[in-house]
Amino acid sequence: MPPVSEIATILAINFAFCVVSFVILWRIGCAIKDVTFVDAWWALGLASMAVLTFIQADAGAADRKFLLLALAVAWGLRLGLHILWRWRSHGPDRRYVKMLSRAEEKGWSYPKAAWRLVFRLQAPILWVVSLPVQLGQLSSNPASIGVLGMTGAGLAAFGILFESLADVQLTRFKANPANTGKVFDQGLWRYTRHPNYFGDLCVWFGLWLIAAETALGIAAILGPLLLLVMFVKYSGGPSYEKRLTYQRPGYADYIARTSSLVPWPPRRA
Repeated sequence: MPPVSEIATILAINFAFCVVSFVILWRIGCAIKDVTFVDAWWALGLASMAVLTFIQADAGAADRKFLLLALAVAWGLRLGLHILWRWRSHGPDRRYVKMLSRAEEKGWSYPKAAWRLVFRLQAPILWVVSLPVQLGQLSSNPASIGVLGMTGAGLAAFGILFESLADVQLTRFKANPANTGKVFDQGLWRYTRHPNYFGDLCVWFGLWLIAAETALGIAAILGPLLLLVMFVKYSGGPSYEKRLTYQRPGYADYIARTSSLVPWPPRRA
């Protein structure tokens, strides 16, 4: 394991990168009066943490570094580009539009509202969530990937495929005008209301398992645990579902019979 000073330096550089990147994105969002793209940077930024650590970490085991880098970049590019495409195809996210409009009605300027409500906490959250791909690359002991690491790689790969399939299914459903106003409860969405969140958790708990083969990487469990808390308590899921319950007939029944996160057979009515 490298000296504590070297570990601290790498983590500090990564945190500084997070802060600077979100400040730049905040300025861009203020200029175009749209912050929807920040969701894409959430995925791309997490992948960037893997790349930045890979460049700096000389002492880490090569196989583990390459594995963490490959999985994080594959996940981040796939999800980030998908969200960017969705933004360009469908326009601003109504959640952000409504949130910032209400803040402006209270007298806040757009830059103040965007910073305090959207960007302010993003950098530290992203830095903590990405700990598996940071700490997991810093130790050379053990040098090879064991059973735990291979299990984590399989879980992360499964998560990428699971989330990708869910996005494809939802995109095809929404592309059909006949489905406007209908509830999508087929495919993976029949077994969980948030297959995208479930896929993300599989990826980041999988990356943690790879990192956890090292003594330093075990502490990275804070990352996926924070992601889990965010999805369950603070993400757009609860507010999104509350809105759809009133706007879309049958959505309350969908909630009643379908698992919130972990895929499970639908409950009987």
